[in-house]
Amino acid sequence: MEKIAIISHDGKKPDMVAFVKDNLHLLSEYDLTATGTTGSHIEKAGLRVEKNLSGPKGGDAQIAAQVAEGKIHAVIFLRDPLGKHPHDPDISMLMRVCDVHNVPIFTNLKAAQIYLEYLYYKKKCGES
Repeated sequence: MEKIAIISHDGKKPDMVAFVKDNLHLLSEYDLTATGTTGSHIEKAGLRVEKNLSGPKGGDAQIAAQVAEGKIHAVIFLRDPLGKHPHDPDISMLMRVCDVHNVPIFTNLKAAQIYLEYLYYKKKCGES
């Protein structure tokens, strides 16, 4: 089963919760992992999720390590492009690791929605 990582900056958490609620039927078909705080919000929205550390405490790095190990197939990361974050180096590293290992990373709602629709289509058509 494909594993999807979900991350969101604090200012994007309400958007992520709405996205998860709108896509429960699609996301419930996949293994999910998330940074700690985002994971807690996802659980409250009704999905099971493996929680890592929060982003500033190393959660982004933990997810990057899983990407490098081939354990994560895609990353949905609703990031705040206008804010400064103490863990910006970890965020850059996560994005670089996704690029190196050819793992798609979706940083806005529209891209994430298109990805989920692709997964739905792929599953409906019986593609692996």
